[in-house]
Amino acid sequence: MSDDTLPREAMEFDVLVVGAGPSGLAAAIKLKQLNPEISVCVVEKGGEVGAHILSGAVLEPRALKELFPDVDPGLIPLATPVTADKFLFLLEKSAVSLMTPPQMNNHGNYIVSLGNVVRWLGQQAEELGVEIYPGFAAAELLIEQGRVVGVATGDMGVGRDGEPTDNYARGMELRATYTVFSEGCRGSLAKQLMETFNLRDGIDPQTYGIGIKELWEVKPEKFQKGLTVHSVGWPLKADTYGGGALYHFGENLMSYIFVVGLDYPNPYLSPFQEMQRYKTHPAIAPYFEGAKRISYGARALSEGGFQSLPAMVFPGGVLVGDSAGLLNVPKIKGSHTAMKSGMLAAEAIAEALAGDRPDELNGYKERFNASWVAEELHKVRNIRPGFAKWGLYGGLVNASLETYLFRGKAPWTLHNHDDHTSLKKASASQPIEYPKPDGKLTFDRLSSVFISNTNHEENQPVHLQLKDPGKAIAVNWNEYRSPETRYCPAGVYEIIGAEDGNPHLQINAQNCLHCKTCDIKDPTQNINWATPEGGGGPNYPGGM
Repeated sequence: MSDDTLPREAMEFDVLVVGAGPSGLAAAIKLKQLNPEISVCVVEKGGEVGAHILSGAVLEPRALKELFPDVDPGLIPLATPVTADKFLFLLEKSAVSLMTPPQMNNHGNYIVSLGNVVRWLGQQAEELGVEIYPGFAAAELLIEQGRVVGVATGDMGVGRDGEPTDNYARGMELRATYTVFSEGCRGSLAKQLMETFNLRDGIDPQTYGIGIKELWEVKPEKFQKGLTVHSVGWPLKADTYGGGALYHFGENLMSYIFVVGLDYPNPYLSPFQEMQRYKTHPAIAPYFEGAKRISYGARALSEGGFQSLPAMVFPGGVLVGDSAGLLNVPKIKGSHTAMKSGMLAAEAIAEALAGDRPDELNGYKERFNASWVAEELHKVRNIRPGFAKWGLYGGLVNASLETYLFRGKAPWTLHNHDDHTSLKKASASQPIEYPKPDGKLTFDRLSSVFISNTNHEENQPVHLQLKDPGKAIAVNWNEYRSPETRYCPAGVYEIIGAEDGNPHLQINAQNCLHCKTCDIKDPTQNINWATPEGGGGPNYPGGM
């Protein structure tokens, strides 16, 4: 194993931010705006700022304008004002145009590459004096006397056998008076914090979706700059939440996103295959005619909303952004709420640093509860769980009532559930036959992973850990026919030897896109996603 006896170097700051996403960078920038003397460090596991950022890519600029009142969001590279919204209900061979729900009206919003947004935010942060360290994965919480005092980065150069190699380097301790955790959805350290400090006690479980994305270059005659197209319905069954989206932005670029709620019941369902099949619909395929696919990625999304928000304050730190689950599902947006949460946390931290430095940053809790973020999430709290409770058609009726009749003020709150409990046994489910990819419009997973620029040092411990290896066959294969081989969008999990009556699980960890779906959907919660070496994983280009 790595040599834990070697001392770790340590650096100390007033504030440490874990994760260079919208919320973390907004927090760092706001802190420096409030007090330039505060020392702020941001640590990011991606090889560069933005490398691991994947987004639905429509930005509501409210928080950005609050952070930079004098900046035109259109100056961010590739930012394109939305010019038209379409909302479709897809049947198998036809489509019905529906009125765009008010939450999805994008007038005044921008289609962006969120990777470019955070690259731009990173530049602003560094100009203000924030220290940013990409390529270093925060792997361990530092807790002393019941208080978080920072994190340690992972050791580098540990071999697959757990022993140090010739390139071994001990991780570093990054210590701070306060630590902001902005790891995004299902962050590995945020998950530990919730368990250690009981941050989820008394609230609904979080529920999730998987968002899979392709970036396409389309023919100029097919390009409609600023167009957004959203749809529900086919190819998903009525018992499965999800839908597709197409965004035209930049110069002849089209972002295609397909989302599947991870509370789906059929273990034979493959979100990746559903995404590929969607493109063949008569109303969707014309958008792809003559187009070229140039990138691919995937990421889990927190969909629980208001009733699944954990306690976001604990001794020594806070949770912000999608680490806390601030996605507005009906809007299909979370960057604006994430940024605002980071700004609110910064205000509370700056206030605490100027005062008596209490162990708990209750000022953040108070600011959040009084903010437009809490109000916005509370108004739409019943829409996503309505689909889980009543399926597609009942969910659409409920969403209409919540939006137009109750206007977010219904005298009840629907509840969420753990996604891993929703799978039916294979014996009670219908296998799904998916068409073979044609290599032009539809593709396989391995060729898709190739264009995600995913790379891991192969001689390192497998970061996808089975708590009980025996369950891979005794439970997952025998009872569910190994759903991990289908819900993973990167082909990480593979059953070998089934034809010979001796099935065993092979984990191709080098393919991992860091989407966290396996950590969420495994039926016995037997898979734990741990942090690999810093700098590993996907490397998404500016258009993602």
